[in-house]
Amino acid sequence: MSTITQRGSSSKSKEELWLQAGTLPKGEYDIFLSFRDPDVRQTFADCLYSWLVRSGIRTFRDEEELHKGEMIAPSLAKAITESKIHIPILTKDYASSKWCLQELAKMVECWRLGKGYVILPIFYFLDPRDVRHPLQNGAYREAFEQHNLKHDPETVRRWEEALQEVGKMKGWHVTRSDGQGAVIDQVVSEVELHLRSHYTLVTDVLVGIDSHVERVTELLNIGGLGGKIVGIHGMGGIGKTTIAKAVYNKVCTNFDRCCFLENVRGTLSKDGGVVSLQNMVISGILRSARQVTNASEGIHVIRERVSKYKVLIVLDDLDENFELDQVLGNLGSFPIESRFIITTRDLRVLELFEEYSMYEPGEMSYDHSLQLFNRHAFGIDHEPAEEQAPLSKEFVKLAAGLPLAIKVIGSLLYRRDEVFWKAKLIELEAVGPTKVHGVLKISYNELTRHEKQIFLDIACYFVGEDKELPIYMWGGCKFHPETGISTLILRALLKVDEKNRFCMHDHIRDLGRAIVNEEDVERPGNRSRPILCREDVLTMLKNGEITDRAEILRIDMTGKDHYELTNKEVEKLSRLRYLEVRGGRLVGDFSGSLPNMRWLRLHMCRSVPTNLNLKELIILDLYNCGSLADDWRVWGKIKLAHRLKAVCVSSCYGMKRAPDLSPCASMELIKLSFCPSMSGELHIGNMKNLKLLEINSTRITGLTGDIVTLQSLRELYLNSYGLRQVPTGMVKLTSLEKLQLSLASVTESPPLLPTSLKALCLSSCPSKLPNLLELKDLEHLSLSAFSREIIPGEICKLSKLKTLSLSNSEAEPFGSVVVLPSSLNSLRVGFCGSLERLPNLGNLNNLMELSLLDVGVYEIRGLGELRILETMSIRKAPNLSNLDGLQSLLLLKKLKIYGCPALEKLPSVANLSNLHRLYIRSCQLISEMQSLAPLRQNLTSLEIDGCPRLDICDSIQSLESLQRLNLTCCRWSVETLLPHLSKLRKLSSLTIGEDTQR
Repeated sequence: MSTITQRGSSSKSKEELWLQAGTLPKGEYDIFLSFRDPDVRQTFADCLYSWLVRSGIRTFRDEEELHKGEMIAPSLAKAITESKIHIPILTKDYASSKWCLQELAKMVECWRLGKGYVILPIFYFLDPRDVRHPLQNGAYREAFEQHNLKHDPETVRRWEEALQEVGKMKGWHVTRSDGQGAVIDQVVSEVELHLRSHYTLVTDVLVGIDSHVERVTELLNIGGLGGKIVGIHGMGGIGKTTIAKAVYNKVCTNFDRCCFLENVRGTLSKDGGVVSLQNMVISGILRSARQVTNASEGIHVIRERVSKYKVLIVLDDLDENFELDQVLGNLGSFPIESRFIITTRDLRVLELFEEYSMYEPGEMSYDHSLQLFNRHAFGIDHEPAEEQAPLSKEFVKLAAGLPLAIKVIGSLLYRRDEVFWKAKLIELEAVGPTKVHGVLKISYNELTRHEKQIFLDIACYFVGEDKELPIYMWGGCKFHPETGISTLILRALLKVDEKNRFCMHDHIRDLGRAIVNEEDVERPGNRSRPILCREDVLTMLKNGEITDRAEILRIDMTGKDHYELTNKEVEKLSRLRYLEVRGGRLVGDFSGSLPNMRWLRLHMCRSVPTNLNLKELIILDLYNCGSLADDWRVWGKIKLAHRLKAVCVSSCYGMKRAPDLSPCASMELIKLSFCPSMSGELHIGNMKNLKLLEINSTRITGLTGDIVTLQSLRELYLNSYGLRQVPTGMVKLTSLEKLQLSLASVTESPPLLPTSLKALCLSSCPSKLPNLLELKDLEHLSLSAFSREIIPGEICKLSKLKTLSLSNSEAEPFGSVVVLPSSLNSLRVGFCGSLERLPNLGNLNNLMELSLLDVGVYEIRGLGELRILETMSIRKAPNLSNLDGLQSLLLLKKLKIYGCPALEKLPSVANLSNLHRLYIRSCQLISEMQSLAPLRQNLTSLEIDGCPRLDICDSIQSLESLQRLNLTCCRWSVETLLPHLSKLRKLSSLTIGEDTQR
């Protein structure tokens, strides 16, 4: 929250001074929602609130308990003044509430200050004229007659003026004939439009950017006929992405929908890159979680659905290999008002288009460069101290107006003394002002030896890799990875994304690879990290051209099963600490080779070495290695691997027994999975450092050793179908957060569970869990294949539970359960034929997904209260006779009803304007369903199969967005249907009876 310092005397309140500070304060909320509680709380207001929250918009909803005393509560006043947008829902009884009128008067007071506040009124079943003239004959006249008797004239006058002002504002007049879901969608779209000026893309550099933004905006020619494609061209590090983001932030409010695609070149370099980009566009524009699976489907969805909007799409970092038609299809299908911004280093990208405009930013001006330098070197935007200014100017000159170089140099000098500054200045002067890599290398040179090693490893091999396993390797090499990674981030040389993957700017990555190449320009095999195509690696290995200088090596022999790698070919690689081999054969005894190996990754190798050098090994990763067996000599010598921390064995079908890893006291991660012949017990020994243990799809029968010693264990997955005994003492694992157990072969009662659990998945549980209600932090609970009542009646006490999944139960799963936790957002119940009664779901106001499969329920009580439900699937429910409340699920997107023979009719779906897919199958008695015409804008898939009494012919022709239609085993013939299909211009798949037409 901003703080305003008041100077001099003033009669104005602190609140008024705060509101006049010039920009809206950044409060806790974006929206203040005001309404008369009894009128619409459980209907329209609740749905609007839920949809706003689901859209990521922070919304304050007035609560009745805040209405105390005669004046508006301070918390309400604060929420109003901090919110950017005010939405009063004006109903016929709104003016009868003095608190509603006080809120409205406060909103108008803020709006009159002219500081960007927005009021978006909704006239709900109320004529706006009654609001503009509250004292005349109308809905509010009687209310004001009562207020005049109870309140002073000045207060009543303020309320009247507030209503008059709001009554003149543009809003929504909702009548009883309107689809309320469609109105809510319009409100949310309008809110998003207003908020775009507040929520913008984060940019790294904003110094001096205004002139660039102005030029690009002019080229876009928004509102005109030209400017559909604008390219921003320039060298890497010049600020193209930053400019594109700033332009996006400025102009996005001029478009229906917007999407910013970062690092397009990097995405396209990966398998499935085109489809990945298409899904980003589809989800960004349609605000949908829908995923396409191939490029043709993606182009179809973009052409038929995305292109109906006036869009702004930014494609960042394209190269000459990019073909726009492959990703977005023909741009001619988009409205002429749509705009596309492209950033690229290669002018050839833009020359592929017939018409385009181009902007080249050029170098950053001296003044702006100095300001940017000061920001990173001193943490200030103004001039530094007098004695530091001359040196600052020298550094800025040498950076030659390149923002990336300025940022890296400034970060290097931050909080360093004058002696250090002068030494770095001498180095930079030797490099010269135009060589980008040379400038960036100054920062690299300042790294410690270990930090340099980490930097070069990432630049050459681990960009895009999860950081966990590399950290094990670097830790084993005593590179101090935690501090090293932190230093690289602080020096602006590295980023770690939200998925814990390493990211580098292309210039910085190329710098690292150039440094490695400079180790020996003429002989690539004499480098520490040979970066070679797979054919060259194999050839150079055979010829002995890869020397003992190599530290990291990747060998790809996939598809070349006759290729062999022998111990002789690697015996001189004494410094190699990472070896990855894919495919082919490894032949010979490697125990005398690779003495410095820390990480060995063998994937899909037809044969493995007869022996390994285990002395320094940290990570052993074996996947689908055909010859791997119990008698592998390495297993017998595993006790020599004193430093081993991680072992992964997966899909190795020759393994008959679990390897004995108990001598490895340093072990932190064990994964044994999809080895169907692997049996026996796993010895855990004294693995006090173990953090993750996973046994999946094996015949391992149990664990031997004292599990209580595993005090570092955070994740435990025991899904072996041979498991016979659950480790005792599990309750003492105070660090355990995730537990998954398959108890199919276990006859004893389940153990007490540790209260630290956040996720619990149990299969084939023989009896009720002894202490489930003590798991106060539990968020995810999945139970399957149980033969007796297992859910405690007081499960509602698990106040943090988000997902609940129950399946394959021979017993009534809920038993005495009356109420489920209101925190649930997903409820799935499957293959529970004995389930005839669900708890009342009316309190689940956070539920987004409901799935019932093969259950005996007769009704779903509280269905109409699930206001934010998006997906509902009811399959094989033979006793279900009604779906009362369905008509209230205004946010529902997918509805599947299958195998409900007792269901005779469906409630009206006319208000479900967000419904995209409707699937009804094998419901022989359904004969009544109201018109589907109100769903014409969003319904894309309609399937009705095996419903001989249902007639919807008259509705079909109005479903203009329909892409897939399946009418099988129903009452209609082709001749009957065809006249109704002529207007379905977007239809791409039609199935009638047994015939399919495409």
